[in-house]
Amino acid sequence: MIQRVQTIFLFLVVIAMGATIGLPIWEQLQTNSGLGDSWILSAFTLSNLDSAGAEIQSSSKWYIAALAAFAGLLALISIFQYADRGRQMMINMVNSLVMVGLVVAVFLTTNGINSAINAPEAGSYQVGFWAILVAMVSNMLANRFIRKDEALVRSVDRIR
Repeated sequence: MIQRVQTIFLFLVVIAMGATIGLPIWEQLQTNSGLGDSWILSAFTLSNLDSAGAEIQSSSKWYIAALAAFAGLLALISIFQYADRGRQMMINMVNSLVMVGLVVAVFLTTNGINSAINAPEAGSYQVGFWAILVAMVSNMLANRFIRKDEALVRSVDRIR
């Protein structure tokens, strides 16, 4: 049924993936260029801004948005698979792998830009990145409650 506690956690995954798509993921304020420029990574673009805030250059990072949207879509599909808990757990496990891929993509992107600009610091992860981690924990908790439901149903079937 849709009013189970795992539905709340799966809905949190959808919200967190929406936040990842809509909010900045990473920001590098200090660069060695001496020009006061900064780098900002969102789900769609990596932008280089000058000290006045004007965009110097921008590159597409559509794969981050695609992975986040796919993870949100998988969580939404999983919500409506409540009749088949096995399928719901499988979808959530695939979703966990997608979110791990999303974190890896963000790390590779941020580390690549840091090494390319020889930044003195690693930069700071913003709300969009932390939303990915919230989604991963919520997905894990949803799977835990789905397994509890499955164990309860199996125990009741044994009694009959």
